[in-house]
Amino acid sequence: MKPTITLLILLFLVLCERPTEGQIPLLSKEVVGSLHGELSGEAAKRNLEFITQLHRMRGSAEFKEAINFVEGKLKEYKLQEVEVIQIPMDGKTFYGTQKSRLAWEAEFAELWELDHSGQPVFRLADWQSMPITLAEDSESGEVTSELIDIGAGSAEQDYAGKNVTGKLVLTSSPPDEVVPLAIEKYGAAGIVSYAQNQVTAWWKEDANLIRWGHLNSFSPTNTFCFMISLKQASAFQQRLTQGEKINLYAKVKAGRRLGYYSIVTAIIKGSDPSLQGQEIAYTCHLDHQRPGANDNASGSVTILEIARTLQKLIEQGQLQKPKRTLRFIWSPEIEGTLALLNQRPALAARIKANIHLDMVGGGPMTKSIFHVAAGPKSLPSFISGIGEAFGEYVNSETDAYASGYNNTFSFVSQEGGKEALQAVLGQFHMGSDHDVYQESSFKIPSIYMHDWPDRYIHTNFDMAANIDPTKLKRAGFIGAASGYFIANLDDHSIDPLWVMIQKQTLRTTSQVIGKKTQLSSTEFENLWANHFSFQRAVFNSLLNFCAVPASVHEESSKFYSQLEALHPLIKSPKTRIKISSPIYKRNAAIKGPLSVFGYDYFSDHLGHDKASTIRLLNYQGLWGHEYAYEALNFVDGIRSVIDIRNALSAEFGPIPVELVDEYLTALESIQVIQKVK
Repeated sequence: MKPTITLLILLFLVLCERPTEGQIPLLSKEVVGSLHGELSGEAAKRNLEFITQLHRMRGSAEFKEAINFVEGKLKEYKLQEVEVIQIPMDGKTFYGTQKSRLAWEAEFAELWELDHSGQPVFRLADWQSMPITLAEDSESGEVTSELIDIGAGSAEQDYAGKNVTGKLVLTSSPPDEVVPLAIEKYGAAGIVSYAQNQVTAWWKEDANLIRWGHLNSFSPTNTFCFMISLKQASAFQQRLTQGEKINLYAKVKAGRRLGYYSIVTAIIKGSDPSLQGQEIAYTCHLDHQRPGANDNASGSVTILEIARTLQKLIEQGQLQKPKRTLRFIWSPEIEGTLALLNQRPALAARIKANIHLDMVGGGPMTKSIFHVAAGPKSLPSFISGIGEAFGEYVNSETDAYASGYNNTFSFVSQEGGKEALQAVLGQFHMGSDHDVYQESSFKIPSIYMHDWPDRYIHTNFDMAANIDPTKLKRAGFIGAASGYFIANLDDHSIDPLWVMIQKQTLRTTSQVIGKKTQLSSTEFENLWANHFSFQRAVFNSLLNFCAVPASVHEESSKFYSQLEALHPLIKSPKTRIKISSPIYKRNAAIKGPLSVFGYDYFSDHLGHDKASTIRLLNYQGLWGHEYAYEALNFVDGIRSVIDIRNALSAEFGPIPVELVDEYLTALESIQVIQKVK
């Protein structure tokens, strides 16, 4: 079938489009106006300023204080069924693929430099004033010793000619990476690390940053680690190079113990008896080091502000009660989510969509870029497109406002910035609790909002001062509008949704066409076929929420066929693949992604040495690198190994089938997947 002239014109217009002035997607102007008027970035930031005073480590007293704060606010805001769920943490019990970690608590930690007579002269680290200076999972210890520089400390040559027994070692590596040699083999007494942040354009630019450090939660070796800045480490190294002996005194009172994953949740109950059993879940992670403002006090307070706003507007009669139930969840990152969904399968079954906020408030100093992310190709759904539609609207309105053009809503807080949002829309990103919801064990489509990069993530400079109330309000609007629309979605929503899907399909098709020069004809044929298979599945995902009229089904079939005909399939010879291509299915008893938080199920069960040889885990494609996560998601009892390879190649860039086969064979050996006979 040849594409019509109209379709070609539409594709051209999408490539060249600017959003129509004042065009509001999916919701009425009155509803958008009510949300815009009530959402307060200032109120959200006031809540954030309290939470950032707490060092919110898993199972700790200060994390429980944060939980109690959120619980109190939910009751103040008159949410329903406010509940604090407690799930045991014992270091042994599995919740799906998450081996529960023990709770960790610190009472005291100080690191001092001593003069030549042994008297303290300068305090380098202090738990009370800056708890980020003590690495998570440090254990109690006390030592007076000289400081030995071991460089990276991860290879034998780093210790050549050095006696570190009973000494404190200075390392550029994350603390857990030097424990096997420095502590276990050579008997060092403790670690001082200046490990740097995740690599971005601003990596190592600010030598005053102190990074949040971690020791292995399950290691039988008890030790401690202090984190210092690159500036302090460089000063030490210069003195050591000149032959000076540096003496330090370290004392730590900390350790792991039995505890609980504390998770607070509340609802706005749906009004439709036939739909109120379905839930739209707003989620975030409440845990993090102090201050942890953008990561993730920002997401925590933004869904709290969404809850307050929706509840108040409903009470005042400005909004109708949603047909489906809205649920709000604050949990420890990833591990708490996995524990919750595995412990409460009935709750997991009720959640139809997830709106996840993790880092949504970064102001100009953070250099952050805001994203409204797409879902993975393994889970075709229109849900993430709703977030993109509202994100595009906020982009357009705030661009017009900042530029002095006509606009309907500025989405600006009085105490915040006025610049345009410029959110990046439709890229697939991993790295937070939405990974669990979207994973094939649960198949809950998500809208994921987040800042990346952020030059202060996981450091002492992730402070409330760097959070922009305007950004909080804008993220809150996108989340509130998306969730409220999804909660009310019914048969009458088809027309605007179908327009949205068509528009987004045209845009993504143009992006696929742009990749043609990067690929061989065979690989482009694979990309083209997988793209339209996915787009048709996105349309069919509407059936999970509402009925689709036969006329719209017919129109969609014609639309996709004509669009697909823009590039007829190339009849080039197929590459001969010389491996068997078995079909696998998931082991339903093992739920969740395999690399979670503080624990790696795959490496632990396969063996660390063997896992390090699995090439798929580190493979970088043309457009992404999340091959292992998606490879398991594509296992469905229908796709063969070659089918999974082709799906992965279309999503992230071509990959040798042997790497996929190697990984799936390893998964079968640890019983995560099973061969279909």
